[in-house]
Amino acid sequence: MRWLERSRRAEPDPMHQALTAARAGDYAAALAIWEPLARSGHARAQNNIGACFAEGLGVAADPMLAFKWLKLSVDGGDPVGRRNLAALYFRGEGVPQDDIEAMRLYRLAAEEGDGPAQDMLSWMLLEGEAPDLAEVKRWAELAAGQGVAASMTRLGMLHHNALGVPRDPAEAARWWRMAAEAGDADGQAMLGAAYLTGGGVARDPLAALEWLLRGRAGGSALAQNFVEPARAQLSEGEQAEARRRARLPLAQEGPAA
Repeated sequence: MRWLERSRRAEPDPMHQALTAARAGDYAAALAIWEPLARSGHARAQNNIGACFAEGLGVAADPMLAFKWLKLSVDGGDPVGRRNLAALYFRGEGVPQDDIEAMRLYRLAAEEGDGPAQDMLSWMLLEGEAPDLAEVKRWAELAAGQGVAASMTRLGMLHHNALGVPRDPAEAARWWRMAAEAGDADGQAMLGAAYLTGGGVARDPLAALEWLLRGRAGGSALAQNFVEPARAQLSEGEQAEARRRARLPLAQEGPAA
């Protein structure tokens, strides 16, 4: 989750310096810059301090302090603060678990154009009872347009399973390729499965194994069921080539079935 961000408006140099330090792993330096800004009412700095307490970045994780700072950020109108406070309600950290409040906050942040919030809102709508598939698709498309790879994978699933749209394997594969190339492990797994079965793309077991190995190494549980069938269609030399393309030596392929 992208917890730490700069403001989208023009920022003074300290915010840029703090985020640079945080990205380099020097959270102590970042917090030293954010704290006086946050205490003076800077909503994005408040968000970033809350994020550090939520994730244990440079400080001991403290959900109650995370809630305090994120609530201040939300009160200051920061959409990233809304998204991160929504995550606390979704996970039940520092506050009672509350999907309704999480969705409300995700929706507010999504309506202000926050891509990760749009993605989470799309996912929560899809997982709910009697989902509004048009809304699922709309928010996923908005998030995908901002480069959120998980939403690209979800759009592929909608087209693959005919959820709110006609079934279109080629369109599903197109979205999965975009997600895969953006680094989403489930998108990589589904693109590999498409190559294995010929769903929306020409069958290519070597490409299938390459993407399945990438997906499994990235933590996708979806990849596991397809890895051995892909291997079974390839020679040892072709399997080695798939590993090379996936940039994964044998020791890094991931757990066997």
